[in-house]
Amino acid sequence: MRRMKFPKRYLIVILTFICTSVCYIERVGFSIAYTVAADAAGVNQSSKGTILSTFYYGYACSQVPGGWAAQKIGGRRVLFLSFVLWSLTCAFVPLDPNRVAVLVIARLLVGVAQGFIFPSIHTVLAQWVPPHERSRSVSLTTSGMYLGAAMGMLLLPTLVKFRGPQSVFVAEATLGALWSLLWFKYASDPPRSEHSKAAAAGFGESLLPVKGAQKVKVENGGSSVRTGGIPWKRITLSLPVWAIVINNFTFHYALYVLMNWLPTYFEQGLQLSLQDMGSSKMLPYFNMFIFSNVGGVLADHLITRRIMSVTRTRKVLNTIGFIVASLALMVLPLFRSSSGAVFCSSVALGSLALGRAGFAVNHMDIAPRYAGIVMGVSNTAGTLAGIVGVDLTGRLLEAAKASYSDLSSPGSWNTVFMIPGLLCILSSFVFLIFSTGERIFD
Repeated sequence: MRRMKFPKRYLIVILTFICTSVCYIERVGFSIAYTVAADAAGVNQSSKGTILSTFYYGYACSQVPGGWAAQKIGGRRVLFLSFVLWSLTCAFVPLDPNRVAVLVIARLLVGVAQGFIFPSIHTVLAQWVPPHERSRSVSLTTSGMYLGAAMGMLLLPTLVKFRGPQSVFVAEATLGALWSLLWFKYASDPPRSEHSKAAAAGFGESLLPVKGAQKVKVENGGSSVRTGGIPWKRITLSLPVWAIVINNFTFHYALYVLMNWLPTYFEQGLQLSLQDMGSSKMLPYFNMFIFSNVGGVLADHLITRRIMSVTRTRKVLNTIGFIVASLALMVLPLFRSSSGAVFCSSVALGSLALGRAGFAVNHMDIAPRYAGIVMGVSNTAGTLAGIVGVDLTGRLLEAAKASYSDLSSPGSWNTVFMIPGLLCILSSFVFLIFSTGERIFD
């Protein structure tokens, strides 16, 4: 019977998968609900971009503190507190485009709270997940983002249509509260007694590649890991870390621009109604969900079967994903039908998700003990991409509207999608040259 027991680490991975799904339902939900409310109130594109990007200011401020907090008091506790904070904010804030100050403060709070989540998740996974399951576990967890975005795009426009924009906030707060209860009841730190190798961060198992000279034997056949301060200088000056940071920036620039402005592109660029598009509008994000998991399983297969080294696996998947995404992004404005636009955006986002099996898992290869810290640093860059990309897109569209009189012309959107396309090409070469799959931090 003990052999048939469901491993606790699987439950932890499933809960973190649900966690990222709910977070991205919230992000997509705000974009949909606010776009409807702002358009009804006559808010211009530049002002919409400012409000939509406010979340990322708070998100950027809490990435590194999130990694530090998870390292010091445990990712499990930080994750719970973060979820409770953003859920309460959604529950009590009115969605009124004319109350700009209230919306700005609320989005900053939600951003700060959610900024602690992903560094905490990676700290938890570094404790629980063994190396041969690492790529697919991280890919499954992060794929929850895309499934959440897909479900949000599918269901929330209908909710807005029949219940109004404010109903989205209520639904998001309810989902957040339900997940918090599940995490509080079922999550735990991995006990030392079950894991002979102490994790680099917290109580859990290491089960990560550590050279023999770096382990210290202790009584009863166990092993311990030398502790010390966080090597901030080495992290800051490390070229492999910078390769992760740059690729994280590019990935999130493309993702956040599409996530926040794809509803506007469908409705004003292509003159389509989100409600009338049916399930097709969720396909780009559902494609991300599929290919994120395909990338994780494929990476683990290539590594465990020794078909490729860890370094080569990361580089190959990252390069393929980013190059294909760049091509799809740059030709996206040329497709003027619903099916063409959905196809192109699906290829772009699916390819980016495949690339996550490269850069997004790499911090656990090079710095397993400091996984939360390196994730916090790289995710800060990704969040800055949200600030720059979402706000810049609003300004570009406002300028294009002045030149073309409306946003239905392909020329209005060329620059919007050309920028992330070129960034994908640049980032893929940076990762190809400077990244490594070897552990470089003790």
